[in-house]
Amino acid sequence: MQIASISGLDNDVLRFSFTNGSTLELRDTGQSCCESRYMTCDDDLKPIIGATLLGWEIRDVTYDGDDYDVHEIQFLVVNTSQGSFTVANHNEHNGYYGGFSIEEQWTHPATHP
Repeated sequence: MQIASISGLDNDVLRFSFTNGSTLELRDTGQSCCESRYMTCDDDLKPIIGATLLGWEIRDVTYDGDDYDVHEIQFLVVNTSQGSFTVANHNEHNGYYGGFSIEEQWTHPATHP
């Protein structure tokens, strides 16, 4: 599927719209009490428009820090026919909570007879 647009990082969701009318949302749904979760991306996403989405992979980062003030990061690497880009998923918490739960949600256009 060809990517028509990419949006949503300001709302903690990575949203793809495709030329066939379908959408894909990738988000971290693991929010628990006393956590702050957010997504960031420093890559230029403009060259990805028009590319074909090939898939994505999760890359964990080893955390080595304070047990009571934790900032975890997990990378979401998105692969396309025009190259890849990386989204950093952040989870700041008090050390009791933690982890990630990246989930996908597809929406397909309605078909009419």
